[in-house]
Amino acid sequence: MYLVGGRGRLGQAVCASRPSGESTLLDRTVYEGWWRPGAADLVERFFSAVPSKSVVLVSAGLLDPALSATEHRQVNVDLPKRIIEGACRAGMRVVTCGTVMERLTRHPNPYIASKAELGLFAQERATAGDDVLHLQIHTLYGGGAPAPFMFLGQLFDALRHDHPFEMSPGRQLREYHHVEDEAAALNALLDAGVTGVVPLSHGAPVTLAELATHVFDAVGRPDLLRIGARPEPPDDNYATILPRPRLLEQVDFRPALQGVAAYVQAQLSELQKKQA
Repeated sequence: MYLVGGRGRLGQAVCASRPSGESTLLDRTVYEGWWRPGAADLVERFFSAVPSKSVVLVSAGLLDPALSATEHRQVNVDLPKRIIEGACRAGMRVVTCGTVMERLTRHPNPYIASKAELGLFAQERATAGDDVLHLQIHTLYGGGAPAPFMFLGQLFDALRHDHPFEMSPGRQLREYHHVEDEAAALNALLDAGVTGVVPLSHGAPVTLAELATHVFDAVGRPDLLRIGARPEPPDDNYATILPRPRLLEQVDFRPALQGVAAYVQAQLSELQKKQA
């Protein structure tokens, strides 16, 4: 397997889940220009000597919705599109990463819009016969500290600084997946030879209010939680539960509430060790 963006949390988890020496992390200098028009030819030449049906996982991507639409498009759309075009011509299998919010949001932000565009392209190529799998991924945790712009990152920041955590009523439904479980699910889909667009779901979402309450209780600081202090987002997922694909029935996803609480506690302990 070849990984583009393999130093991110998902890429590292996938590498760790596979036999030693089986994964090759491409240096950023190799693919940093692959988003440009015409770069598919460069991609095809790069992979021309690898065994047929080798896999390239494109886990590189921008997640921060505060970044511009241009930045999101370059990394989240143009780069994987050129890789799909070139690598498939070289006889490879291509896996790209999107978000389940592609199918759950009516008015997407730049991040979600870019992933939705990529998903449509991946489905078109799979329908045309290319060996392309686009994974619509839920919220990941594990593999390092949470990103500061994510819900868990903001929650973690409040706990580490002993500040109140203000949030909406928290009715939004979310699936939280540990990156190690996500890697196992990805490998299961690869082994099954699936193509097209697949929502990588375990089917057991929790509300953000449930998650926050469980975490703040677990660390002994329920006094810091302010549920309902902020308005409720008008466009979010409040009702849809995506079922677990049959091919993922044997993947042992850890329970979200307990898993996320343990993760936050471990991150806080690690921070305390560094500060000691």
